[in-house]
Amino acid sequence: MTVRIYVRASTKDQDATRALADLIMFSKSYDDNFVDYVEHFSGTKLDRPALAKLLKDAEQGDILLVESVDRLSRLSQDDFAILKQRIKDKGLRLVVADLPTTHTVSKGMTGEILTVINHMLIDLLATMAKLDNDKRRERIKQGLANSGYKPAGKKPNTTKHNRIRELASQNNMTKEEIAKAVGVGVATVYRVLKKAVR
Repeated sequence: MTVRIYVRASTKDQDATRALADLIMFSKSYDDNFVDYVEHFSGTKLDRPALAKLLKDAEQGDILLVESVDRLSRLSQDDFAILKQRIKDKGLRLVVADLPTTHTVSKGMTGEILTVINHMLIDLLATMAKLDNDKRRERIKQGLANSGYKPAGKKPNTTKHNRIRELASQNNMTKEEIAKAVGVGVATVYRVLKKAVR
């Protein structure tokens, strides 16, 4: 059995390894054999490199250890269902450090009831993590709107636009040829020439 420790942060500005030392200590109560998987990747994405490697490396009976459910998932319900199935298919046991009911395995009827409760709690915590992320993003958008911030968008490349107009004025090239000569898409040529007509 191997304890596979998964730690994640959304951006490189955050410290993904913040909880790693505590999780390594925690893992010793199960086995001295552990592997850690660290990544900076959004929890809203189902396919993450380190998580994919963990699932590929995992063997039946291994433990997937995370600090909290939101470190594993901020996924939609459908994507979280896919992730749970992948974990189940690999035969991994999910242990969440801040969810004590996942720490031990009980046998018989008590074990079955505890398994059902754990599944419900993990689903609930994953849904709450997703909602928390959605609310935070909405607050950021509202804050930016209230501050008067308007994204500038991509600035036009005036050199290329002038070259498009210059080539078009010679009337000896198709729009596709102009696009190729200037190094832009045909849609850009149409858009620039349409603005020039106004």
